[in-house]
Amino acid sequence: MKGYSITTLNEFIIKRQTDFPYAKGELSRLLSHFGIAAKIVNKKINKAGLVDILGASGIINVQGEDQKKLDVFADETFIAAIQASGEVCGIVTEENQEIITFDDNLSRDGKYIFLMDPLDGSSNIDVNVSIGTIFSIYRRVSQRGHSARAEDFLQEGTRMVAAGYIIYGSSTMLVYTTGKGVNGFTLDPSIGEFCLSHPDIRTPEFGSIYSVNEGHYLKFPDGVKKYIKYCQELDPETSRPYTSRYIGSLVADFHRNLLKGGIFIYPSTASSPKGKLRLAYECNPIAFIAEQAGGKASDGFNRILDLKPDSLHQRSPFYVGSRAMVEHLEELMG
Repeated sequence: MKGYSITTLNEFIIKRQTDFPYAKGELSRLLSHFGIAAKIVNKKINKAGLVDILGASGIINVQGEDQKKLDVFADETFIAAIQASGEVCGIVTEENQEIITFDDNLSRDGKYIFLMDPLDGSSNIDVNVSIGTIFSIYRRVSQRGHSARAEDFLQEGTRMVAAGYIIYGSSTMLVYTTGKGVNGFTLDPSIGEFCLSHPDIRTPEFGSIYSVNEGHYLKFPDGVKKYIKYCQELDPETSRPYTSRYIGSLVADFHRNLLKGGIFIYPSTASSPKGKLRLAYECNPIAFIAEQAGGKASDGFNRILDLKPDSLHQRSPFYVGSRAMVEHLEELMG
């Protein structure tokens, strides 16, 4: 009987170190620490229904949303792991108003800053629907040896060195890119390792899925309304309309469309004219992954990765997925 070869996340990261001539193993260590924290958070999520970790924590986060207990646990776990790597001088998360700086001597000399939504789609926790974690990594622009500064976190998405997400679903997957394509790793619980399961992911140029909360249809811009109507019309080639699939978790909706082909739509509305998703730690990392897989991400008029944030928690409309579908929506927006 022939054996089979598996590649673990750590093995893959080490093999790819040569992609970064400016790094000498620091990014590899950082990603390894993140992978360990992801396994800890995954374990808590799997047991959430059996222990007192569901429900609200009684705290309101910076977005004005009730923090779930798992949000708080995930936030603290990832922050601790990132700090322990010694490679990061500061971090911004959805749950915190201000920059968290790591002021020990080792961290102040770190090359990188980290941005994260620790638990995307957390409103779905209580009903056992897929949720996720989104992250991005940049090289700092401030002087090493000092505390992180706001300018480190307000960089265009084009300057990212790595981005990814974890989806906690029927299986747990980590998908990430360092600008050299997109690779997916599935957690094998029998050995406790993320194993390469989806090498060099490429998203279809065309898809048949559109993901949008149509309950807000009346508040959408005219271009988005036109696109939704187009999606609902009979396709002359398939004799059926596009399929509507919306989970309400950015990671889950994007992950499905990334693999199958489709578009995720989160427009501005009359009540939220700047959109609702955060540019720095939700839109940018997902956009980076989409582009590396052959897709596209836009705010309806501009490439997401070209936008320069002017605040840590700045929001943006967001359209991401198969290239041809996003471009068609942009045409209707124009």
